Amino acid sequence: MVPVPNSTAVTWPEPERSPCMVGIFPVVYYSVLLGLGLPVNVLTAVALSRLATRTKKSSYWYLLALTTSDILTQVFIIFVGFILQTAILARAVPRTFIHIVNVLEFTANHASIWVTVLLTVDRYVALCHPLRYRTVSYPRRTRRIIAAVFAVALATGIPFYWWLDAWHDADPPTALDRVLKWVHCVTIYFLPCSIFLATNSVIIRKLKQRGRSGSRRPHRGKTTALLLAVTTVFMVLWAPRTAVMMCHLYVASVKRDWRVHLALDIANMVAMLNTTLNFFLYCFVSETFRRAVSEVLRAHTQHGPCPSGARFVPPTLSPLQLLGTARSAGGCHHPGVPVLTQHPVGPCPRDAAPLCPHPHSCGAGGGRSSQLLSSSNNAAKLPPGLGPHELCSPREEAM
Repeated sequence: MVPVPNSTAVTWPEPERSPCMVGIFPVVYYSVLLGLGLPVNVLTAVALSRLATRTKKSSYWYLLALTTSDILTQVFIIFVGFILQTAILARAVPRTFIHIVNVLEFTANHASIWVTVLLTVDRYVALCHPLRYRTVSYPRRTRRIIAAVFAVALATGIPFYWWLDAWHDADPPTALDRVLKWVHCVTIYFLPCSIFLATNSVIIRKLKQRGRSGSRRPHRGKTTALLLAVTTVFMVLWAPRTAVMMCHLYVASVKRDWRVHLALDIANMVAMLNTTLNFFLYCFVSETFRRAVSEVLRAHTQHGPCPSGARFVPPTLSPLQLLGTARSAGGCHHPGVPVLTQHPVGPCPRDAAPLCPHPHSCGAGGGRSSQLLSSSNNAAKLPPGLGPHELCSPREEAM
């Protein structure tokens, strides 16, 4: 008797399909990674946004864009692509939905990687061409470049609408499948890593030369160490996935060989770990970032505004704006003392000390020069062992 299949059931032929060797472990792993990584990245984004606004440094804007792209990667790849589509819905979703998710996944992936490339190039120009860097690097241009990178990432993600999932690849792969997989590997690994190796080698050699001459600045060394850590972690964590993709394309199929199936599962899990580790790298290298995170956490736990005594004066206020603020407050209450020295946090006194609004009532007949050079008043307001010439401007703040 020949068995007749149920006419109401839809069967998909899966000849010699390789079994999943890791079982339920990827579901648990990605759930923990998303539960830990998403809040950590949101905290990182808030801290970096404060630092970028306060210091006007391009490197903080690039790190903020990198964190944003990591959040998008976790949402689209880990949550939508794996947990929702694969684990919860068991791939029982329309094909159009799968293809749109592919576009969003590759867009977030490309943005994350190429923002890191921008950060590398920015550090290279800052160390090797400092005079040119001061003229070409400023927040408005940096934000425009980041926006352009995200737009290009979306444009390069659209062709992957026709990406054929590795779990359902036909044997042998089609010409379109080969082209997309090669473009994917070149875009997310081979070309970025070539740029990382070239620029980082030049940066390291430049720092060694400055170290021998005794002119290396500590905060630049920390910034470079952070850059080297981020790029090195990326190259190490993404190398297994790229190797497995090449092996799958030319040697064996995931659908037929359980070893390639297992290797691709593990490689994907290792690559996604990169979206969570950057926070810990920032905390380990940058003391400024640790302070910013502490401020965010304290502000969140207090559920209220900062005390008036610790009010932060934005460093972008001009002396005329500060002069108007002093007049509205009722004039100069401390003769000879700049207005900014009355607050614990603010810009450098040498750059932003305003004129006294009432020179006759305050007795400051010497004007601005007498206020800036008054050592008896300014010395009491500065940290021990530091003079006004030793305070750094917001643009030179260490990471």
